[in-house]
Amino acid sequence: MRRRRRDELIVHIGTVLEVSPGCVSAVPRTFHRLILILGLCWTACAPGQDTSTWTKPFPPHRIAGNLYYVGSQDLASYLVATPEGHILINSSLGESDRLIRASVEKLGIKFVDIKILLISHAHSDHCAGSAEILRLTKARHLVMEGDADAVESGGAKKLPSGVSDYTQFPPARVDQNLKDGDEVKLGGAVLTAHLTPGHTRGCTTWTMQVMEDGKPLNAVIIGSPNVNPGYVLTGNRNYPAIATDYERTFSVLKSLPVDLFLGAHGGYYGMVEKHGRLGTAGVNPFVDPEGYHRYVSEKEQAFRAEWERQKAK
Repeated sequence: MRRRRRDELIVHIGTVLEVSPGCVSAVPRTFHRLILILGLCWTACAPGQDTSTWTKPFPPHRIAGNLYYVGSQDLASYLVATPEGHILINSSLGESDRLIRASVEKLGIKFVDIKILLISHAHSDHCAGSAEILRLTKARHLVMEGDADAVESGGAKKLPSGVSDYTQFPPARVDQNLKDGDEVKLGGAVLTAHLTPGHTRGCTTWTMQVMEDGKPLNAVIIGSPNVNPGYVLTGNRNYPAIATDYERTFSVLKSLPVDLFLGAHGGYYGMVEKHGRLGTAGVNPFVDPEGYHRYVSEKEQAFRAEWERQKAK
């Protein structure tokens, strides 16, 4: 275990036990090791989630034009390469910086030339690595205003009972709060931030146009339309508008023009299977508007079914 990961666990466990990290570090070594093991198990065993692919390297690849995939087998990170520097979307886990850096450099691109860091939403599997990547690249960090406070504070202060710690992560500075419809521009690339809330208050779907064989393609990187286990959609005192925010999200997602179907997890759009078809049949497998609309429709149906179930209690 690397020292940084160990220290993050100490901070996390100290928060749960409501003691300072120094107190956790000061306990006898054998008990200390036991606490860390328990912390690892707790972190890894999020309800209903298979996280084995989150840290598994995956070949970096060009999606279309100047848009590249540089994430793991499931945690999606994207690089937009420009002559004036590059934009990275999603820093992933606290230990993901090495994987992302290796992927970027395998493409022949300098990691330190990343000028802007964006995220899809303020959960640890998409933003826990931000502080370290910002330290390494000196990039500017732009976050949707609904998630900016959480990013700067490190997310939830205490774990809700029975919920994994994806709501907690190392805090990272935010250089600019984004609003719905804001554009992020660098070296001719233009990304638009679409507020698609519910999964988090500032969950963001990114869109951009890329040129492929002289034709523009509309890329949509979905933030997340998922209702996680334990989400309260009715009578939620901490997030009263959560259900109507989800409704807004599905309205936005259905309205976006799309050619390239992408998302915050590779599993959203069948990334592994589609990557296997790259270079065959003369067709870009990531061009999948039908798959996009089918996915959005399935997630909306799942949300409405869960909402009705909770309202019927």
